[in-house]
Amino acid sequence: MGYAVKKDQRYCYDDCVRWPDEERWELIDGAAYDMSAAPRVRHQDIVSNFHIKLKTHPNNPCYTGIAPTDVVFDAFNVVQPDVFMVCDRDKVTADNVQGGPDLIVEVASPGTEVKDRREKRRLYERFGVRHYLIVFPEREYLEYYRKNGDFFEGPVIFDWDETLTLSEWSIAIDLWDIFDKAPPADNVSDPAPPNGGRT
Repeated sequence: MGYAVKKDQRYCYDDCVRWPDEERWELIDGAAYDMSAAPRVRHQDIVSNFHIKLKTHPNNPCYTGIAPTDVVFDAFNVVQPDVFMVCDRDKVTADNVQGGPDLIVEVASPGTEVKDRREKRRLYERFGVRHYLIVFPEREYLEYYRKNGDFFEGPVIFDWDETLTLSEWSIAIDLWDIFDKAPPADNVSDPAPPNGGRT
């Protein structure tokens, strides 16, 4: 999963929409990547957790989407990020998103890790994505790339027991909630005294 399987020509978005409905494809510089295989439960749990955290956060003013939704950068570059935020709602149409999201989250699998770190990072950098997160379910950490000028800085590494802060929106996400783990010991509040704290 995740490797280009249609390289015999340069494909465009019009080609994709004619392929069978039960198939999912991404285009990167005209090369087609098959995304049809069902992801693992762990992968989907993390995608769902991230989507819920972002979509329901009171500081999030943006449209927050989830795969499979086409993000169309141009005719030869069309992807379906696992989770994304688009703050310019004019980019969101009835059929797809036109242009780069402000934030993209990709949950890597063994078959997509190289593509997520290389081809997709370059693609997102080129088309103006400002924040890019790659989550690694098995190793329980994520890489955070942030745009500085024309290029991504980073990555900054966040472990499962840390809090990710997206300062642009004042959004803080406890990553143990994303990975469905118990809070680390230093984040568990002491129980209140029986008398409510009065002495």
